[in-house]
Amino acid sequence: RLDGGNYLPGLHSLLSTMSPGETVRGATLDAGYGSYRPDAVFEISTEDVGIDKSAVQIGTRLQMGNGVTVRVTSMTDETWTLDANHELAGTAYKADVRLDAVEDGPGQDLAYAPGGTDGRYRVATFGLGCFWGGELAYQRLPGVVSTEVGYTQGAKEDPTYEEVSSGTTGHTEAVRVVYDPDEVTYGELVELGLSRLGQDVYELNKVGNDRGTQYRSGVYYHDDEQREAAERSVERLRKDGGGREVMTEVKEATVFYPAEEYHQQYLLKGGQSARKGETEGIRCYG
Repeated sequence: RLDGGNYLPGLHSLLSTMSPGETVRGATLDAGYGSYRPDAVFEISTEDVGIDKSAVQIGTRLQMGNGVTVRVTSMTDETWTLDANHELAGTAYKADVRLDAVEDGPGQDLAYAPGGTDGRYRVATFGLGCFWGGELAYQRLPGVVSTEVGYTQGAKEDPTYEEVSSGTTGHTEAVRVVYDPDEVTYGELVELGLSRLGQDVYELNKVGNDRGTQYRSGVYYHDDEQREAAERSVERLRKDGGGREVMTEVKEATVFYPAEEYHQQYLLKGGQSARKGETEGIRCYG
């Protein structure tokens, strides 16, 4: 979705002002690695690092106990400086941009359509607990062309984050994905989501440290083909779990209410990479 903050905000903003056939030369564009965060650079005492200094050099990547990947940017006998920013965070590039064509997306109000929809692109919706990390995972997946976080499966119209967080509206936090089925299958999207849930697929109203109905997990299908694929994946998890009941719900997609702007692409804005194929660990706190 052009100018929706997806992946390369600068590129999307530029394209939203262009007409098919138009070229803009020398445009400066965000490289898509997020903003540089000075607060993600910190010092730690050499004693606390617990690693032989001779085995490390400037640029070495380390994984902290909390799962955060950092780079060593300087070392002294007393302290090390570690940087949790991506190496290219805050960078931009110059490009000549030509807009060849504009294609219609699947529509903003799409819920459940048994026989599917016309057009090149498809939509998928997943509840994976806190929506920030799930959105970034899908942003990184080749074939995904747009992501948006929001609230679904509830009763109240246009709920706010505060209302959903109270657990009284019936909504769950969700990620809506627009994808090109010629590049990525719906089954692959489902498997990515379930892999992020891990053992929490067997937990009710719990993903990681987040608890409550607003964090329940779910696969919300938009047509019967998606339903069948989701049910196959859930049945596999049931068998893999020795017959344990899978608590991740599989339901028809209902109205999806986009979350507030500050939640959209939250982790990208916080300095984490959304580049396609990126493998760096996702830090859900930003």
